[in-house]
Amino acid sequence: MSDLPTAKTRPASNWSAIWILPIIALIIGGWLGWKAYSETGIDIQVRFESGEGIVANKTEVVYKGMPVGKVKTLALDESGPSKGVTATIEMDKDVEQYLKTNTRFWLVKPSVSLAGITGLETLVSGNYIAVSPGEGEPSRKFKALSQEPPLSDAKPGLHLTLKADRLGSLNRGSPVFYKQIQVGQVKSYVLSEDHSTVEIKVFIEPTYANLVRKHTRFWNASGISIDANLSGVKVRSESLASIVAGGIAFATPENRKDSPPTDPELPFRLYEDFDAAQAGIKVKVKLSDFDGLQAGRTPVMYKGIQIGSLKALKVDPDLSSASAELALDPLAEDYLVEGTQFWVVKPSISLAGITGLEALVKGNYIAIRPGDKGSKPEREFIARPKAPPLDLRSPGLHMVLFTDNLGSLDVGSPVLYKQVKVGSVQSYQFSRTKKQLIIGVHIEKEYEGLVNASSRFWNASGVTLTGGLTSGIQVKSESLQSLMAGGIAFDTPKATAPLEKRIPRFRLYPDHEAATQAGVPITIKVASAEGLSSGSPIRFKGLTVGTIESVDLSDDLQSVLLKARITQVADRVARAGSQFWVVKPELGLMKTANLETLVTGQYLEVKPAPKGRASQSSFVALDQAPDTVAPEAGLRLVLSAARRGSIKEGVPVTYREVTVGKVTSYELGATADRVLIHILIQPRYAPLVRSGSRFWNTSGLGVDFGLFKGATIRTESLETLVQGGIAFATPDGERMGNPALAQQTFALFDKFEDEWLQWAPKIKLGK
Repeated sequence: MSDLPTAKTRPASNWSAIWILPIIALIIGGWLGWKAYSETGIDIQVRFESGEGIVANKTEVVYKGMPVGKVKTLALDESGPSKGVTATIEMDKDVEQYLKTNTRFWLVKPSVSLAGITGLETLVSGNYIAVSPGEGEPSRKFKALSQEPPLSDAKPGLHLTLKADRLGSLNRGSPVFYKQIQVGQVKSYVLSEDHSTVEIKVFIEPTYANLVRKHTRFWNASGISIDANLSGVKVRSESLASIVAGGIAFATPENRKDSPPTDPELPFRLYEDFDAAQAGIKVKVKLSDFDGLQAGRTPVMYKGIQIGSLKALKVDPDLSSASAELALDPLAEDYLVEGTQFWVVKPSISLAGITGLEALVKGNYIAIRPGDKGSKPEREFIARPKAPPLDLRSPGLHMVLFTDNLGSLDVGSPVLYKQVKVGSVQSYQFSRTKKQLIIGVHIEKEYEGLVNASSRFWNASGVTLTGGLTSGIQVKSESLQSLMAGGIAFDTPKATAPLEKRIPRFRLYPDHEAATQAGVPITIKVASAEGLSSGSPIRFKGLTVGTIESVDLSDDLQSVLLKARITQVADRVARAGSQFWVVKPELGLMKTANLETLVTGQYLEVKPAPKGRASQSSFVALDQAPDTVAPEAGLRLVLSAARRGSIKEGVPVTYREVTVGKVTSYELGATADRVLIHILIQPRYAPLVRSGSRFWNTSGLGVDFGLFKGATIRTESLETLVQGGIAFATPDGERMGNPALAQQTFALFDKFEDEWLQWAPKIKLGK
């Protein structure tokens, strides 16, 4: 009998691990099938008048910038009265709830018209079909619009209807202006039911909706309105955009400021132009002189700017006066008060001079001088027979000049400083002894600081001839204005010389020579007088410190002797050690310098002698400018730019168009990806540069042009136009930042931003 154990038996299993893979595949396949079914799009049909610009399997349906469908197929549709194209579009299942009977579709493609450019983005992405959800029953068939629908009446804002006799150059998208600011646009336009008028739908942005009142006037501001006759030429246009694409402007009359808000359901009339709308302030003026005035054409001017027009003119029964009705700009409302003065300006030519010269071009006009703001409002006035003298309470410097002869001076003759008009003659009369004339002069407020106790005034009327056989004939005239109408010029040799009286008194010299004879005479020997003549200036750091009075050959005929007079800092210039040299233009491939002398003429530059040197009256000019020995003091900074442009050594750095520094050098950055421009700010102006300052390149001319904003040509100055330059501005408040550190780096921008030009922080300058 065997001792081996007995085997245990059990039934065999029917399960095998090989079935795991088919089960997993079945689960994945089922999930993919369910996912494909759940994400299947919705097919709709949209009928278009033409299939141009629509491509199957490419053209998308876009809603608010997001694709929500794609065209699957295109087919001709001949079922309707006109042949078209039916596009089958597969829409995302998520938008099924928006596919209603009033849902609108239209094709977006690039379009250029006078009203503007639309669909510009399709140049990159291609044409697409836009969709606007609507209400109604669910639908799968739609008819596409031929163009984009107008703005919805449900969009927040003010929706109005204007009625006009004709459309003019208005179009969909034409701007609506309020004080030349676009506040809305034209939505659409249709003929009225009786075909007698045009109904124009207008949308006003919510921010500006409260500007439209019940009595607001709308007028067509399209194109340019020109009204011309012998009284003058009047050109009116709202903006460049309205010239090209048409436009509408509106305003509320001054006497309707309390007008209640408008009812959007009530239509407004659209007037032909501004004059027809009569949106200005109505003023009545009684005139004793009304020669050359014409209703509807004569302008009302304030300092050369038209602020209104003559609407009606009625001669009084006595024929000696007339009643005028004026329409003035609503902006003048606060100044129509007691004390406001009106008078008629017309050209007057006599031996004493010419007045109202501008009226020869624009015709006779009515001038206005506003009264004190805050006085009692007034709407009826009596005009003066002639221009009034200036009120002594007016801002500016009032002073008196004494002279033996009036010359061709008259009321209104200009007062010039460096040929810039800074004031005018207000009155003249005999002194008590009748031996002199007293001339009342007004210097405008912004220029009153140019006058101090050292100022010298002279009669600049007419033409002065000077010269001889050797120096030639020199013709001098201060300006064309002073040549024709008389004028006074002045110079101020000392920077500080306080005035002692509230109304200072000065002598009026007969000419410039008599007024500026003071100074120290010197002689300068030069190798050649080419470009120099009597009257050529002697300058130090851009400031005129003297003048060449005559040019003659030396006794040995080997050089030229210049007789000059030093009128500024003579105690430093007429000293041993002072150096003179001629500044003239240098043109070449390697170096270009002193280009301004091509316009201003050549001159002598001087480097004054150190303090303590002995007096000297004879000098020999250097052949060229001396080398700079000591480094200049000031704040040195670095500007980083993408390229150098026309910037070079010596070009000015300006702040508010005043030179405060210069470019000293430039170089490539360490990695050669930037240009580093080194500048030096004068010590006095170093506090102007803060960490928040912005620098920009002012070289040459900058031209900005846009279809709607017009053309703008800008240049900092003639100097920067010729040789280049850099300007900077510093912001107000916290953005100003801390004072700039030596060698601090700033970015140099290619052009300025409009905001920078508005910055005007108060920063105390250095000593």
